[in-house]
Amino acid sequence: MAKAFSLASWNVEHFKDDLTRVGRIVEFLDEQQPDVFGVYEVEGKDVFDELVTRMPKYQFHITEGPQTQEVLVGVRRTLTAFFTQRVEFKTGNTLLRPGALLTLTIDGSYYSVLFLHTKSSSEPIGLGIRDEQFVRALKFKKVLDDAAGGAGKANFLFLGDLNTMGMKYPFQKDISAEVELKKLDQGAKRRKMRRLTKNHPFSWSNGSGSSFPPSNLDHVVASEHLAFRQFGGADIDVRGWPRLGTAAAQDKWIADYSDHALLYLEVQK
Repeated sequence: MAKAFSLASWNVEHFKDDLTRVGRIVEFLDEQQPDVFGVYEVEGKDVFDELVTRMPKYQFHITEGPQTQEVLVGVRRTLTAFFTQRVEFKTGNTLLRPGALLTLTIDGSYYSVLFLHTKSSSEPIGLGIRDEQFVRALKFKKVLDDAAGGAGKANFLFLGDLNTMGMKYPFQKDISAEVELKKLDQGAKRRKMRRLTKNHPFSWSNGSGSSFPPSNLDHVVASEHLAFRQFGGADIDVRGWPRLGTAAAQDKWIADYSDHALLYLEVQK
């Protein structure tokens, strides 16, 4: 099958005005050669300037508002695309990031890609807000399906740092990250969507010296009829620290780039 477009998703922790680090990150991102990408936790104006200068084949869009961290989307200039900011994914919280919706037109077909950076917290309020954000994303699938002419018809993906870390609550049984993901998977199935598979179980690590173990925080949920290039039997290639063979090499990559790995995928026609 031919490629429709490639897509990268990467949370670059506190991505701001350290020009040396910004340069490294932009170089790594450019090396992946994605047709479309989303970067989360953009905090500094120099990030945008560096991207525009060093990646001239792309056009860029960024969310705006009172939040301190933004979602930045890059699109190859050869693609026809329309960008909108979706504030309903702030769920009434002014400091949360809005959704960044990109609509691509490829060979007469529409593809809707929603970039999300959901609430990060293992407290009850964090789980509740994330759950509401996932519900809104899945309801949006129905809106797109209706516009496309029937249930399951829309070419829709939502993705990003979904922060699926479960919930901890004193004196009660915790809700694990696996349980939170199971609920997301069930909701996706009802909307004829599925969470894509990855060729590495974890996308986040704070390094070998951390008391927190590596975690599975970054995801892509897509319409179940869409097809994807396979990477060792998985839909998503996890790039960055998980590819490195030693703890020391992984720690250095995390320090130089981000605690999140980059997710790469290719949608097939």
